[in-house]
Amino acid sequence: MGFGELLEQVGSTGRFQVLQTTLLSIPVMLMASHNLLQNFVALVPPHFCNAHTNLSQSQMSAEEAMLVTVPLDQTGKPERCLRYAAPQWHLLTKNGSSSSGKEGDTNAGLDVDLQGCSDGWTYNMTHRKSTIISDWNLVCDQQSLKQMGQVVFMGGVLLGSVVFGSLSDRYGRRILLLISHLLMAVSGTCAAFSTAFPLFCLFRFGCGMALSGVMLNTFSLVVEWIPTSVRTMVGTMTSYSYTVGQLILALIAYFIRDWRWLTLAVSLPFFVFFLIAWWFHESSRWLVTSNNPEQAIKNLKSVAKFNGRKEEGEKIDMKRLQETMKKEMSCSQGTHSVLDLFRTPTIRRMTICLSAVWLSTSFAYYGIAMDLQKFGVDIYLIQVIFGAVDIPAKVIMVVSMTYIGRRISQCGALIIAGITILINLLIPYDKQTARTCMAVLGKGCLAASFHCCYLYSGELFPTIIRQNGMGWVSMMARVGAMVAPMVLLTADYLPWLPGLIYGGAPILSGIAAIFLPETLGSPLPDTIQDVEDRGTGRSSKVSRKEAIILQDTQADLLKQTT
Repeated sequence: MGFGELLEQVGSTGRFQVLQTTLLSIPVMLMASHNLLQNFVALVPPHFCNAHTNLSQSQMSAEEAMLVTVPLDQTGKPERCLRYAAPQWHLLTKNGSSSSGKEGDTNAGLDVDLQGCSDGWTYNMTHRKSTIISDWNLVCDQQSLKQMGQVVFMGGVLLGSVVFGSLSDRYGRRILLLISHLLMAVSGTCAAFSTAFPLFCLFRFGCGMALSGVMLNTFSLVVEWIPTSVRTMVGTMTSYSYTVGQLILALIAYFIRDWRWLTLAVSLPFFVFFLIAWWFHESSRWLVTSNNPEQAIKNLKSVAKFNGRKEEGEKIDMKRLQETMKKEMSCSQGTHSVLDLFRTPTIRRMTICLSAVWLSTSFAYYGIAMDLQKFGVDIYLIQVIFGAVDIPAKVIMVVSMTYIGRRISQCGALIIAGITILINLLIPYDKQTARTCMAVLGKGCLAASFHCCYLYSGELFPTIIRQNGMGWVSMMARVGAMVAPMVLLTADYLPWLPGLIYGGAPILSGIAAIFLPETLGSPLPDTIQDVEDRGTGRSSKVSRKEAIILQDTQADLLKQTT
């Protein structure tokens, strides 16, 4: 059974596994806070132009100053980005003030000149004490910078997945996790004290990199110290930590209304996580495949002692390690690259289809989850609802994958998500309850799609290139997350276009998923030839016993957080 046999010998589900998995899962909660922090720190408050300088220094009330300064839009609300070039004193007269709702007709006859907000803006800070929008005036001509801030953060996530993924295979999971915790703590703290928007983006880029490092190495350490029999359950429980984190973010943001203190609140705990991470044990599996068997034996004996099986642990020596892990050591030999994902027809088709699935899932997920204000519902309530819907969504997906199959579940989740997003385009804006219900259903389907594609992708890629395959599709997901905020900018020209794109992408990728092979009840493929044989209908040469052994290497199949 390879490493699984050694793990059973030292205790595969003992106190060590329970404690390390729990301690590793706690930071995952705050990963969700950083991932969705933009919803609160970059909330756009209602705003309108400041009065002219001479009016600001007069004895006029704020209401009177706004009346003679700010025109109304077609809905009767103050214009956000325009003001009168000169104060309209006639509006203070009895007739003018009493018929301010007809101001557009009066001013149309007078041909009033308008200008931009050259003296700044006044913000209605009912929901938040401060945001980066109000502090740095990221409105009107600068409103696109809000979305660019999220693009920069997701760019950090993308780069981090590439950098920390490769470095962890070279230097180990534990040391990279330590670095990631420290980077998150320092970058988040610096972001909270940023004095300018470019500095804020720079430090948020660092937070994005750290998020990938924490995510990748946390799940590697979790799954590489637990047996195959409980791996699915533990992976699902760990993914629920991210769901709980979405609920915690709403709670923290409700009580901390200042964006700087909120950023600090979700960043400072990582200094504590950094200290705790020194206790974690490096993966003995990785140590053996990295030619450090002595440390691997030392870690196994330490785990055995912690689990109350010291005598069993003392029986592990170099000879026994080499005998039991011969399978893993032989699999690690040879060189493979990402090019192997495109060299043969079956794997090439799989890679293209999975790339579309991951990109569109992440693209639509963040397109919905990162623009909560558009639903017109209390932002704290909608954050709780969006987080809570993941709980039943993942349960339904697990049942569907088990009894219906992976392919149909993946297709169904994506197509239903796309349809709900498109239906929202047809619902009038004033029907906020109906719009919110459809958005929640769509977000739940996308969360379920994420849960499925992690497992499904790992079962499709063969063992020898599974790390490369999972790394590739994960990178495509980051690309989708980066593009999602940029699509929102098209709403300035065609308000319905973002919804059309967010809804169309999952439907197209759901159709692409139909061309993927079903893996329910199938043994895990070991080599590229196994996948090609399965694609051409020939029987796989992997026996059932070998399939059980291969499942012990399925470290990349579990959900990372979204």
